Amino acid sequence: MTTEVASRMPLSPASKPGAAASGASAGALRVAAASAEPSPLVPDAARRPTSSALTPRPRAGFVETEQVKDLTGRALGFLNAGYPLHFRGPAGTGKTTLALHVAAQLGRPVIVITGDNELGTADLVGSQRGYHYRKVVDQFIHNVTKLEETANQHWTDHRLTTACREGYTLVYDEFTRSRPETHNVLLGVFEEKMLFLPAQAREECYIRVHPEFRAIFTSNPQEYAGVHSSQDALADRLATIDVDYPDRAMELAVAAARTGLAEAAAARIIDLVRAFRASGAYQQTPTLRASLMIARVAAQGGFAVSVDDPRFVQLCVDALESRIFSGQRADAEARAERRAALLTLIAIHCPSAVAPRGRRRAVPLSQPEGAQS
Repeated sequence: MTTEVASRMPLSPASKPGAAASGASAGALRVAAASAEPSPLVPDAARRPTSSALTPRPRAGFVETEQVKDLTGRALGFLNAGYPLHFRGPAGTGKTTLALHVAAQLGRPVIVITGDNELGTADLVGSQRGYHYRKVVDQFIHNVTKLEETANQHWTDHRLTTACREGYTLVYDEFTRSRPETHNVLLGVFEEKMLFLPAQAREECYIRVHPEFRAIFTSNPQEYAGVHSSQDALADRLATIDVDYPDRAMELAVAAARTGLAEAAAARIIDLVRAFRASGAYQQTPTLRASLMIARVAAQGGFAVSVDDPRFVQLCVDALESRIFSGQRADAEARAERRAALLTLIAIHCPSAVAPRGRRRAVPLSQPEGAQS
């Protein structure tokens, strides 16, 4: 009697940073598990939905101004022509949100990767992630037992390989935080439309990239901590669009939609943060996130958006003063000087609702005082 027992015993590798999608990046989008249609390039046995893919769905409160529509249209022009896209800009300009919004317009499942210094080529393409065990017990002669055991490593596709096979949209957030040599595998994907697999992938040496595969990258050129320069060969293959800080109309629309504040109150906060940004008196740039932070806490706490409410003034100081020195030690005189300047901006853009004492409205001489309106 001959019996065969097969078992698969996957390893439990530690997840590396950057291999998981960044949930905080999906600011204007919700993501859910994808149920992608089968790819004609994949054998029947592999035609099943993958849990690493996401389906972006526009949120009801998503703000799409003319500025967003313009950027989206320009981005789709490159992507529809088959070019990988690169959104480049400073922190707080909405690059990741915009990348997910553009990806949603393509109507394909999305795979998200976050750049990290520990991310390697194997984390993009795939690796041996477990073993396939095969045990054969031969008892053809009752008093003789023959035992055979074999263990073969099991190849597992990672996110870039899955996206290339299935024709998904790859969103690579902050890709310059990964080492440049990690991205060598992308050169063939974008130019020859071939993904070359390492020698460990015994079943196939390369795969042809699905014609609907698209890639969107984001990066922050002003960041200096943990950022690498991109190699020219990759940068030359990317269509780069520079993303700047949103205009006042867009910031106001986002703040009103995301915080629940009245438009007039939200406008005061937006103007305060924009004036602070224009002053240049800071180490860390105040962005739209600072405006949303102040507006959301003020709305939840019921603060008056005015210098009349000391709680609101303290909120603005807490949210903005920390950006002036950005952790650097400063003497008391310099700190007091910068705080006074910040308090002046608060008084200008969030003025008192009560007229100062001793000031009355001027009355024309030809008109009796009782007739003023």
